[in-house]
Amino acid sequence: MDTNSIGTALIESEATGLMSRLDQIKPFVMHETMVLAAALPRDAQLLIERFLHTGRHELRVQIGDFLDWLHSDGRTATPAEQQRRFVLIRLQFNMVLSQFDMFTEVVTQRSEHSTGVWLSGLDILAQDALRLGRYDDGDARLVVYLARGAGAAIRRAKTRLPGGKPNPVGIIRLPRERMVGSGIASSLAHEVGHQGAAQLDLVTSLRAELDRRAAQDPDGGWDVWSLWISEIVADMWSVATVGITSTVGLLAVVSLPRYFVFRPGGTDPHPMPYLRVLISAALGNALYPHPQWRELAAVWRAMYPVAGLPDHHLAWIRKRESHIGNLVEVLMNHPVALAGGRKLGTIWPVRQRQPDRLLSLHEAWGNDFGIMARQRPALVFAVLGQAKAAGRITAGEESAQLSSLLTAWAVRSSLDLMGSPAPPGLPAPQNPTTPALTTRR
Repeated sequence: MDTNSIGTALIESEATGLMSRLDQIKPFVMHETMVLAAALPRDAQLLIERFLHTGRHELRVQIGDFLDWLHSDGRTATPAEQQRRFVLIRLQFNMVLSQFDMFTEVVTQRSEHSTGVWLSGLDILAQDALRLGRYDDGDARLVVYLARGAGAAIRRAKTRLPGGKPNPVGIIRLPRERMVGSGIASSLAHEVGHQGAAQLDLVTSLRAELDRRAAQDPDGGWDVWSLWISEIVADMWSVATVGITSTVGLLAVVSLPRYFVFRPGGTDPHPMPYLRVLISAALGNALYPHPQWRELAAVWRAMYPVAGLPDHHLAWIRKRESHIGNLVEVLMNHPVALAGGRKLGTIWPVRQRQPDRLLSLHEAWGNDFGIMARQRPALVFAVLGQAKAAGRITAGEESAQLSSLLTAWAVRSSLDLMGSPAPPGLPAPQNPTTPALTTRR
């Protein structure tokens, strides 16, 4: 055989090999084992399966067309042209695998004992945190998984995946070390805030307003707020959703060695941790006026006193700190075009999250599991987090209650999908005081 024939045979063999390996990729419903209560939300699973099926189908067609070309006009093409076309197809194959592997990480954890069911409950919490006081079929669908490390993250729905296609669902990564307690709600609601802000185009409109103010008042610190606005608005979403639970959780996340708490961020979109906690507390006080926010800010300042910082750095921090009130005022009064022009501070169910009301609800519920299981998950996390902050329950009691409630919401959701109404309140698991998931390091 001549060189061209050998090259053609080699490329054809590789292409048919790609087709064989592609056929080995099965839908998740055929190879993942999990109890029904741990399954992804049905609409989210359908979006994922359809997305992956479409990618596999398109790639299969491309490989088939390439083989047809190789058997006809491609026979007389140069080995370089044959190789060029094959390499493009192989790159597309690797993109399909990357997309599959990304969702595999989300789905596989659903088979872990207890963890899988809790994740299903967190899916429900995430979807609830995205709603602005009502059910909205236009919202993106969100799914949750766990990872090592202290930080959470989101790959938002409709952002581009490898290969350029839009992500069918929002994927939220949460740190294992935060399971299970109200702190998980702080991180989750923050990541949901990124999705919600994108749906309402908040970052674009807020940054434009902050940039205008920076041009008019160069000494007002607006340039820094503009740089940090994507994270600040996500923090605002979290505070608005779960109240003081959010700021306490944020404080835990950014409790770092002193150097990192005061380190200038440069071009990092995350605010300096020292200022970030103070901004969160100020947002909380604007949404839900109460002395607890000033007390929490005072505790944070006592944990990280500014004494000893270089004079120029301290002056920079003090100046930004003095303008936090101006920033909060802008955020609260910013008109949201995609919410009918309403002010940003009014788009959440603010009246339901006032601290005194949350404590009243906790007292009225009386630790009745059946009552709490029938409430909106975000409200329950806000109530229990407020009760813990007020010293009415311990962290261990909060963790035990929330782990049982996550299970109950997951079971209720799975029963609803089966067409069977869930028993009122759903009975608590046999051992509701089981400790929370052990941290994996």
